[in-house]
Amino acid sequence: MIFKIYTRGIILFLVIFNAVTAYAQVSAPAVEPGVSLVLARYRRSVISDLQYTLNFDIPADKNKGIEARESISLVLKHIDQPLQLDLKQSPGKVHAIQVNNKQIPVKWEQEHLLIAPGFLRKGKNMISLQFTTGDQSLNRNDDYLYALFVPDRARTVFACFDQPDLKANYLLTLTVPAGWKALANGVIIDSLSQGGRTTFRFNKSDKLSTYLFSFAAGKFNAVKQLIGNRKAEFLYRETDTTKIKLSINPTFTAHKDAIDFLQQWTGIPFPFQKIGFIAIPDFQFGGMEHPGEVQYKASAVFLDDGATKDMIISRSNLFSHETAHMWFGDMVTMQWFNDVWMKEVFANFMADKITEKLMGSETFDLKFLQDHYPAAYNIDRTQGANPIRQDLDNLKDAGSLYGNIIYHKAPIMMQQLELLMGKEKFRQGIQEYLKKYAYGNATWNDLIAILSKHTTTDLYAWNKVWVNQPGRPVFDEKIIYTGGKISDFTITQHPEFGAMRVWPQSFSVTMVYPLYTKNIAVNMKGASIDLKETVGLDKPLYMIFNSNGIGYGLFPVDKGSTDSLFRINNPLQRASLYISAYENMLEGRYFKPQELLNIFSKGLALEKEETNLRLLTGYIGNIYWEFITPADRNKIASDLEESLWTALQQQEKPNNKKVLFRAYQDVYLTEAAKKNIYTIWQLQKPPVGVKLNEDDYTSLALSIALKDDSPTGVLQMQETRITNADRKKRLEFLIPALSSNEQEREAFFNSLQDAKNRQKEAWVTTALVYLHHPLRQKTSEKYLAKSLEMVEEIQRTGDIFFPQSWLQAVLGYYQDKQAAKTVNDFLSAHPHYNPKLKAKILQNTDNLLRAQKLL
Repeated sequence: MIFKIYTRGIILFLVIFNAVTAYAQVSAPAVEPGVSLVLARYRRSVISDLQYTLNFDIPADKNKGIEARESISLVLKHIDQPLQLDLKQSPGKVHAIQVNNKQIPVKWEQEHLLIAPGFLRKGKNMISLQFTTGDQSLNRNDDYLYALFVPDRARTVFACFDQPDLKANYLLTLTVPAGWKALANGVIIDSLSQGGRTTFRFNKSDKLSTYLFSFAAGKFNAVKQLIGNRKAEFLYRETDTTKIKLSINPTFTAHKDAIDFLQQWTGIPFPFQKIGFIAIPDFQFGGMEHPGEVQYKASAVFLDDGATKDMIISRSNLFSHETAHMWFGDMVTMQWFNDVWMKEVFANFMADKITEKLMGSETFDLKFLQDHYPAAYNIDRTQGANPIRQDLDNLKDAGSLYGNIIYHKAPIMMQQLELLMGKEKFRQGIQEYLKKYAYGNATWNDLIAILSKHTTTDLYAWNKVWVNQPGRPVFDEKIIYTGGKISDFTITQHPEFGAMRVWPQSFSVTMVYPLYTKNIAVNMKGASIDLKETVGLDKPLYMIFNSNGIGYGLFPVDKGSTDSLFRINNPLQRASLYISAYENMLEGRYFKPQELLNIFSKGLALEKEETNLRLLTGYIGNIYWEFITPADRNKIASDLEESLWTALQQQEKPNNKKVLFRAYQDVYLTEAAKKNIYTIWQLQKPPVGVKLNEDDYTSLALSIALKDDSPTGVLQMQETRITNADRKKRLEFLIPALSSNEQEREAFFNSLQDAKNRQKEAWVTTALVYLHHPLRQKTSEKYLAKSLEMVEEIQRTGDIFFPQSWLQAVLGYYQDKQAAKTVNDFLSAHPHYNPKLKAKILQNTDNLLRAQKLL
């Protein structure tokens, strides 16, 4: 956000933000679990010149321990208390520790190795350890592993100073079974094979925060291509030859396009020594931006000739997002994880700019609206809404900061900031910021100080409401007509909940007439605005509010537009109306659920824009399962199935047909539809014009098992059809969650109470969706209380998105009073519950609580 460049403004700015400056003062740190802000401040004030030398000896058997050696070189400015090394594992795994070549006793307390001041000296020190690593963040599989340390998981594997502003160089050596390949942040210097083992030595890495240090090793295929004048390496395990053929070159091309754009836009060459990426089966995230070893979810990378337009754009956007991190997050890193949103907002924002460059502004505008607004609204409309920038006292809680607000509301905020500053001024400010803090750390306040020099606009109030407070505005309109002409047109805004505040922003209103349209630009700076330029205009047929898709909030819907909804020529305007209609339905404004379902269903054959069709069918599925009672659902199932199947025949584009087939698969309930789906799966003969691959047939088998217990052995038969070992193991994991035997399903749920059975988080959340599907809720609702009790442990043992995905998978489909009571009883019984986890519960039960009013 921006402040005036005047001296008085800068002084005021510093006073205002002094209270939240991450490192304003240094206090004596207590020994406590995690990495406290106090500890981080202290260590940053005394430690410099860090380098880690790490040697990992990885056995073929994933159940055997990994023996390791480590040396830490550092400079201490002074020594006035024990040095705390972060290590979240059993102290018994540390076999020996030396400080400055002197053996010392292992003293471990509250997830830290403590080194007494007497063993240290001012200036350069060397700490050496021999230990057995922890496995929690090494993601060990039968024949591969990968290290994933964000946000504070490096300390679960090796002793370190696990905070983002103590960047270090890493010298890594990996010894692995023969036949394995390896990838890390640095370039491989050499390798030596002997005795059935291979040792890889890697070049010293660039300066990295601990969460960006990573490596992977295992049985992978490798391909190398040039990106510019750099050799780039890609590791993968995919076996489908069609997917490989159609995905390898586009993967390299997309990375090249992203790098070229970012180098030009930032004015800074690619900032790291190597380009490398790896596709990992059932990876926890979409991607993770380790320099030289970017990790991707394999299913997002490898697409076949049946891939939809949305899947292809999403893949390109994913590559661009992780590549943007090389500049935003990796080269310039947040000082403390309360500013983690900064790296994510820039990664998403720049990825969107790359999409705009490659695919044109129309595709960009539509994609930006579809990707960011519904996802941001899903959180911001709830009682658990959080601001973009949040407080953080300890890194052990950093995972709870992640979510749709930082990934989706923040890019919307950034777009509004760019509009206010102007694109070129905004870019100049960002370039100055990147150059000033290259290979270092910076805060949001540091960025604000720089941007303020590039504008005269005072954005303090804007920053406060957009960045530091949660929620969205609700817009209302008041129009007075006199003699068929507009005599007064006022738009007002108020917060959906909480204290009165105003979101300064711009958007458009389109007035639709029989032969033309008129666009009105709205620059809303206060609680209301009079659109004086509309006075005297003829009464329109209807109006489209937020017609350019830029405005953020709950906008009015002119119900006169619904009759013409699918005849509106502009796909962006249609998308904006779909979103506004759905959001208003949730608020009980304008539409009842079944009314809106009927309106949207009329567009299944008429909506020709593929990504809009996906948005439309997604909303239909949400309303059908969450806001229609089971009795009413059974009454309308046949009509909805017929509408989808008829539209599938009428749509001409293969991708549109596939979107509709997936929607049909989601909602079908009748015996006729069950027979239809079973026949398609059994004969592997899809509807004309629809392309289905192995994953699609697996998905069909899962749907059949969920919705019809009579065809026996469907999942077992599908397992025999699968040739890829990783995908076969996934289905084996899911089968008990879909069993027709309630006791088997219960045994599966009980098994998840052991953390070792939750290691494949993507598998777990998929299984939970089936376990808690509306068709199984009568027998699964009893698991809700225990699932809520497990959330704190899920946060401690899982990766950053797991608490959110766990809650969404468990609670996402419920609508009945007993489920709402279970949630309310849990919250009442835990009045001092972790506020960030409580917020996630409220976020994921918002539809459940709304259903109590809407049904």
